[in-house]
Amino acid sequence: MKYTYKFEKDPFGDLGMVLPEEISIFSDFIENIATEEQANEYIDYIEKVLEGIYEDFEIELNATSVLIKKDVTIVENSFRIEEPYENSIETDQFRELLIIWREKMPEIFKG
Repeated sequence: MKYTYKFEKDPFGDLGMVLPEEISIFSDFIENIATEEQANEYIDYIEKVLEGIYEDFEIELNATSVLIKKDVTIVENSFRIEEPYENSIETDQFRELLIIWREKMPEIFKG
């Protein structure tokens, strides 16, 4: 993983993913993935783009959307009050973040 990340509890006690400022909006998207099945579905879309089966793929989730392209994935949160409204990351790194989130899910959503 090229980027640093950590998990922290918010004021409500929910565990979230904290990412560097240059890719921080990705946490807005990732934290809305609530099941391993949903994470697997998104990882599958990424793999199909990386393999060239899809030219690109867009996922809209709550306030955020991601546009997955072979080399880069762009996340946009149009409801943010302050800039930046979008970040970009290498698509293979986005895939890794989703895998990390999926593996952490049993702890995040326990009980």
